[in-house]
Amino acid sequence: MKRIGNIAATLLTAVALGASSCDVLDLDATDRFTPTTVWSDQYSVDQYVIGFYSTFMALSDINARQTQFTDTYSDLIKSSSWNQYSHGYNQTLLQTSSFNSNGAGPFEHWEANYKRIRLQNEFLRDVKVYGTHLGDQFIRQRTGEVLFCRAYTYMDLLKIYGCDEKDLGVLLREQVDGPEQNDKARASFEESWDLVIKDLKYAAENLPDPSDPDHGWPDSQYGRATKSAALGLLTRAGLYAKRWDVVIEAANKLKELGRGLVTGDPNTAYASVFNNATVSKSNEILFAVCYHSADKAHSHDIFFRPLGDKKIGNRDMYAAFGPTSELVDCFEMADGKPFNWETHKANPYENREPRFYATVLYNGAQWEGRTIETFVGGADGLKEFETQGASGSTSTGYYFRKFLTEGDRDWVTTGSSHFMPVCRYAEVLLNKAEALAEKDFAANKAEALAALNEVRARVGLPAKDAANKEEFDKILRHERIVELAGEGFRFWDIRRWKIGMEVINGQACHGVKITKNGDSFTYSQIEVDAGRKRHFEERYNAFSIPISERANNPLFGENNPGW
Repeated sequence: MKRIGNIAATLLTAVALGASSCDVLDLDATDRFTPTTVWSDQYSVDQYVIGFYSTFMALSDINARQTQFTDTYSDLIKSSSWNQYSHGYNQTLLQTSSFNSNGAGPFEHWEANYKRIRLQNEFLRDVKVYGTHLGDQFIRQRTGEVLFCRAYTYMDLLKIYGCDEKDLGVLLREQVDGPEQNDKARASFEESWDLVIKDLKYAAENLPDPSDPDHGWPDSQYGRATKSAALGLLTRAGLYAKRWDVVIEAANKLKELGRGLVTGDPNTAYASVFNNATVSKSNEILFAVCYHSADKAHSHDIFFRPLGDKKIGNRDMYAAFGPTSELVDCFEMADGKPFNWETHKANPYENREPRFYATVLYNGAQWEGRTIETFVGGADGLKEFETQGASGSTSTGYYFRKFLTEGDRDWVTTGSSHFMPVCRYAEVLLNKAEALAEKDFAANKAEALAALNEVRARVGLPAKDAANKEEFDKILRHERIVELAGEGFRFWDIRRWKIGMEVINGQACHGVKITKNGDSFTYSQIEVDAGRKRHFEERYNAFSIPISERANNPLFGENNPGW
């Protein structure tokens, strides 16, 4: 079975265990089950393990009301809401008060993640006591699943609170601690990533291999973590931890397992990766959060679809997010030449590379049997962003297409069900390319460029070359923008590369104002931040540890710099 990614079945089962919200891990499993019932047979233990997958839904960029679509905290996506719908993106970017010494503001996950870790540790404790009768392979695989979930939980903590420059990590709790272990020192950055990498390596060694039909999950269990999923996250963990050999080794193992990009017609291959109907067959999707509109849905369509789609089902729509020109103008021409408004202003959306058409809905695009009209006065037209309320339409002149399913109507009545990729092979290639360059660009130049150019070749773009590491970094960062747009990487990449002061602070993002003149259009670039400048500080590269932890744990140690 060469596939992995759809955790819809596991999440739905988790909901069936009694959760009243997305996060079943907010419930203490011991309130519902006794050790006798939980550990009585393999089926009961599976239901226990399945509940831990809700971690991925809770931390997904696509959620019930799109409140953590993290690219909107960057330069790529613009929210047209000031504070409506619990969308605090613009307040965070355009004010100085969202982040303070009390915690990480909109990214505050400390308490919730440690609740999840405690429950994960309870399983890891009890499996050694109650699970011995269930068989060694069964227990190793389920332990691998829980460690896979724990590693992801710690990864989330570390990308928010970890500080590599000062070697400051997070609080490591590998066992179920009692009150006497409340006071504990903060681990180092290195020690913290050691645990994540150890957990993922165990998972990779003990989880089923999707390329092995005799030892993979049966189709009825499709979507559970596999060796491929663990190796994929290991390339990301190694990148954040600056363990270049970890990234390279895991990426090479994935290639040996037969994982790769979806290929075929360069004009359609990239778009097909995000086809909701075929995600379960994808060799590229290593892991994903998937939904069933009838049982567990989200609201992506009503927040991201173009305003003119309100005619479908005649329901309220918010059209609250749009790609900025900073993203749209990054997409190259079909021949690999840079897009330039002076050169291409007559037909700016013709002959662009395939990822542009899979990612952006623009004026003149064909969509749902009609033509998108983002010109002033059009059905999907531009409305100026204001620092109050919400405009209810695009404020950039564009809409974000990637996670919308044309022709789908379930979103009108039962909600959206498009999956959110957690890890896919294209990211692995870009992770590998970056790790090779960081390890030794001169020695690894050919291999690093080969990995990066494999991503470009899939969409028919010519290979890139780089005379030195500075040129390579520029190419790689560009490629991550256009390949991974909207998938939750940009904000964390900005912090990881320490470029927030350059690309966010003091900057304003842009869109395009389109005026219709008979059968032709004129285009003008506009600022979309209501005359304000965006705010980012060096200390935002590692957010403050919550004051509750620092106040209640006298052994914790120092806070992150600047807080």
